[in-house]
Amino acid sequence: MAVTPESKLRVVVLGLSITSSWGNGHATTYRSLLRALAAAGHDVLFLERDQPWYAKNRDLAEPGYARVELYRDPSSLKDRFEREVREADLVIVGSYVPDGIEIGEWVTSRAQGVTAFYDIDTPVTLAQLAAGQELYLSRALIPKYRLYLSFTGGPVLELLERKYGAQAARALYCSVDPEHYAPREREPSWELGYMGTYSADRQPGLEELLLEPARRRPELSFVVAGPQYPETIVWPTNVARVTHLAPQHHASFYTRQRFTLNLTRAQMRAAGWSPSVRLFEAAACGVPIISDHWEGIEEFFAPGSELLIAENAGDTLRWLRELPEAERIAIGTRGRARVLVAHTARHRAEELIDHVRSC
Repeated sequence: MAVTPESKLRVVVLGLSITSSWGNGHATTYRSLLRALAAAGHDVLFLERDQPWYAKNRDLAEPGYARVELYRDPSSLKDRFEREVREADLVIVGSYVPDGIEIGEWVTSRAQGVTAFYDIDTPVTLAQLAAGQELYLSRALIPKYRLYLSFTGGPVLELLERKYGAQAARALYCSVDPEHYAPREREPSWELGYMGTYSADRQPGLEELLLEPARRRPELSFVVAGPQYPETIVWPTNVARVTHLAPQHHASFYTRQRFTLNLTRAQMRAAGWSPSVRLFEAAACGVPIISDHWEGIEEFFAPGSELLIAENAGDTLRWLRELPEAERIAIGTRGRARVLVAHTARHRAEELIDHVRSC
């Protein structure tokens, strides 16, 4: 079908997980995007590999705004859902989908509509390809997709087209649903908090920008939420630990902090133009963000006005103790305003349809 602004699309998404946010940030991204697509009248089917670790930690088994089906393996996927894939107006395959290359080859050979690869891990994907590793995407498969949707913008988009043969590389950043993330009037429980699954390359940033400030200022309270942190980590006594927070508890968690910390994976910092979903979530809650720096961050939030940058523990402590309260509140307010005009799930859904329309 010709995709017009008025078109209501049949969309099939094959993603890592939408039913469980345990140990992955993909679920949050898919939930907000698909909810916005459904709100715009599009019909959405999400196909997810039934994995035991997600089955044990499902926090959204039935989203309501999209049909969700679990499949056992690629063979059962093809047997059960070939018609849906063939007849859909848009079929998206996400990064880190198990057997993603086999599934991508099947999708691009069967689908009659627009096919897209949604890379929620673009710098990681490119590092793997450069090292000759093809885990969920191959060099040969990239040109077969009509769209390469990337969590990373900037120069990476031109690289994907020039070096890897992507037909059309377009940024489709993460986003936030402002109905679920909003300010709350309450007394903060912690001076500074951080939420994120353990990652070895992010840990030095956590050590420098949160744990070291906690050691220097034992009278202040800090918190770190997220799974998979090694038992060998020695946490300062004034740092509370939360093993896992389901998305429905994220807003409550953010709004209990005076400031929240944003940390970026090393490969994404190197690539630049790679905002995390946590960045938009916290900003939507009106919580002032202290973030590490990466190229292109100014495209999303104005440093010093809509968020704060810290390079070391001293920077963090300066923001915590020296920033006037009125300015702290104003930074959070301006950050939320920026989200509402540019980074909601509705914006991303509209951008996605624009990308599909341009194919």
